[in-house]
Amino acid sequence: MAQRGPRLAWLRPPKPTPGGVMSLADHLRELRYRMLVSAVAIVVAAIASGIWYQQLYALMMRPYTLAVEMLKQTNPDLTATTVINGVTAPLLLVMQIALVAGLVGSSPVWLYQLWAYIAPALLAKEKKYALAFLGAAIPLFLFGVVVGYYILPQGISVLLAFTPSSVTNLLDINDFLKLTLQLMVVFGLGFLMPVVIVGANLMGVVSAKTLARTRSYVILGIFVFGAAATPSSDPFSMLALAIPMTVLYLVAEVICHLHDRRKAKNSEGES
Repeated sequence: MAQRGPRLAWLRPPKPTPGGVMSLADHLRELRYRMLVSAVAIVVAAIASGIWYQQLYALMMRPYTLAVEMLKQTNPDLTATTVINGVTAPLLLVMQIALVAGLVGSSPVWLYQLWAYIAPALLAKEKKYALAFLGAAIPLFLFGVVVGYYILPQGISVLLAFTPSSVTNLLDINDFLKLTLQLMVVFGLGFLMPVVIVGANLMGVVSAKTLARTRSYVILGIFVFGAAATPSSDPFSMLALAIPMTVLYLVAEVICHLHDRRKAKNSEGES
């Protein structure tokens, strides 16, 4: 029992020194600790997700099921079915779904570990901005993921409509899940744009006047990004991503204008 403490000491985060300064070895040990806790949380959440594998699989395949049902109302001759190839493919499918669910389910843990590692290096004002950034980024990212999930059936139905009536459309499960995850991540990242813009404005990197001056070019770039980033490459998915991003950009521009006006008034009051 006396040797257990030293053996497990590397698992514990380093204690802060009286001066608050950490050596390089302490930083590395802190990083190792945070990564270990995050990895354990992801693994535990992934194993727990494996218990509800069937429910998670049905949730991921629901957009395809809805798309086929919508198309069969207008095209009863459409034939589409799902397939999986390989002896190890079913096991890999289970692991893939469980890992993704584990990453999402354990996100509060590893996001906190990331924050706990970065926070000691930030000033009090920077911590306030960072917390506000995280507080707005997480809901917007999740909202974008949900939007991407719910518009997926429309995109799939548009693409499946090109299937000839005499052809059976075989959908590989792994390819479809990859497409679904890519689309949801793209939507989530796209919805983070206003948070990045407001954060850059708060740090003084970009002004509201610059945003207003470049508005038309940014909106054009948003639509180009929507066309290039959506894996399903159908116009509905592109518009479903580009239109909310445009609205969020305009909202971010308004917030930046309010911040710049308040900043200007404070500067005039101090002078």
